[in-house]
Amino acid sequence: MSGGAERQPALRIRDPRELAEIALQLRRKVIELVAPTGQGYVQQGLGAADLFAVLYFAELRLDPADPDWPARDRLLLSTAHNTAIFYATLAQRGLVPAAEIGDYCKDGSPFEVNASERVGTVIEATCGSLGQGLSVAIGMALAARRRGDASRIYVILGDGELQEGQVWEAALLAGSLGLDNLCLLIDDNRMQVEGHVDGVVKLEPIAGKFASFGWAQEVVDGHDIPGLLGALDRARAPSARPTCLVVRTLAGKGVPMLEGILAHNLKLPTDVATAAMAALSNAGDVP
Repeated sequence: MSGGAERQPALRIRDPRELAEIALQLRRKVIELVAPTGQGYVQQGLGAADLFAVLYFAELRLDPADPDWPARDRLLLSTAHNTAIFYATLAQRGLVPAAEIGDYCKDGSPFEVNASERVGTVIEATCGSLGQGLSVAIGMALAARRRGDASRIYVILGDGELQEGQVWEAALLAGSLGLDNLCLLIDDNRMQVEGHVDGVVKLEPIAGKFASFGWAQEVVDGHDIPGLLGALDRARAPSARPTCLVVRTLAGKGVPMLEGILAHNLKLPTDVATAAMAALSNAGDVP
């Protein structure tokens, strides 16, 4: 393999309790980052915290001391506005300075609402226009395969993004190319700006659609950490097919007063932020 693929700098934390504790810390950070402005992508961040914890602390081969390591795994956040959880995770993993993300959404800060390459090369691509992330990931996966690199390419796509035609063109190509170094994770929280996704365009059966395009596919509970670990293990096995994991998440997970509220861009008044932080602070006994 080229690019120094023999290195294995991943953390590979496999203890579900330890990963659940990391996810809890990430949820607290989401509230902390959004609270100063009172508005942001809280629901998506809380819902995806378990997924981000598993990806960055158990799955991805990364090296914070060498973020440009050529054979690193790459993750693209196609839902590029879901940045409170993204930046919180990057800081927790040591990939961006923890002190700097405190400027989240402030004028002049690279830590904007939509993640961009202004942050640095740790942002693999700017995906502010929804529906593009999978196409970029396919290019990266194909390039890695042609180079003989061991790197794998992951992309997080929102369920609402599946209403973009570009996604299905990309899915058709990935299946045709047999890109088994590509793993698509659909954050299936059933929420988009207009409300419930089914109120806009019905999406099911998501997994069945990807199967018909030549993908391996699996539906996973996004809050079942052992289940996420197992699904990602199966995705890594050679199969001559890309993998699509439909990850069922609950908007607002971890804060009872916010759970299930389909608020795409949630207003977070000071009293709600305080109550949310209290709920998370009292959640020390993670399952």
